[in-house]
Amino acid sequence: MQSDQPIRVILADDHQVVRHGIKQFLATAGIEVVAEAEDGTQALRLIEQHQPDVAVLDIQMPGYSGIEVARRVRASKWPVGLLILTAFDDDPFVVAALEAGVNGFVLKTADMEEIIAAVRAVYEGRSVLDPQILPKLMHAVAASHAPRTVYEPLSERELEVLQAAARGLTNKAIGLLLNISDRTVQGHLRRIFEKLNAANRTEAVVIAAQLGLLELPASHENPPD
Repeated sequence: MQSDQPIRVILADDHQVVRHGIKQFLATAGIEVVAEAEDGTQALRLIEQHQPDVAVLDIQMPGYSGIEVARRVRASKWPVGLLILTAFDDDPFVVAALEAGVNGFVLKTADMEEIIAAVRAVYEGRSVLDPQILPKLMHAVAASHAPRTVYEPLSERELEVLQAAARGLTNKAIGLLLNISDRTVQGHLRRIFEKLNAANRTEAVVIAAQLGLLELPASHENPPD
């Protein structure tokens, strides 16, 4: 999705200082925040009113949570990219957000460049998961899926692409790593999904791990007290 017009964003966070900071650095990248919301109810109303390209949502907000906003946006079938930007990396939050139909989940500890890249990726219709939460998510999803035993074999190149995807690399980064084009990466991922009967990267990686085709990245969860 390419346009001469700036990416139009609705920014929802109950902390005004946070909104101001995010708005400032998005502006430096030519991304326009067309409206700001301080709670989920206002966010939903503004999304309906402005029909932005991307809505950047915190999870914990007064009124509707960011996850509930995402559910209602998807139920309304509005063509809006949804990016969760939050300080919460607990597995239930991540899984619930993905089930609600968000396109991306990034932590507020991410670098400015990473957040800008995430907004652009969601605008382009791609999925984004913060590398810090990806290993935990993989293990959480793996624990909730029944093991698979039958699959169409993956090629050596497809396994390389899938292993890179398991590390949280974008299509562009995978292409650079393997010296292939973004389009070729997309083609490999599409074929991988078909072979493993997976709906997305996360599910494909989990199924491949269950089949013993690759190892999940190590989880960095802190041990319980």
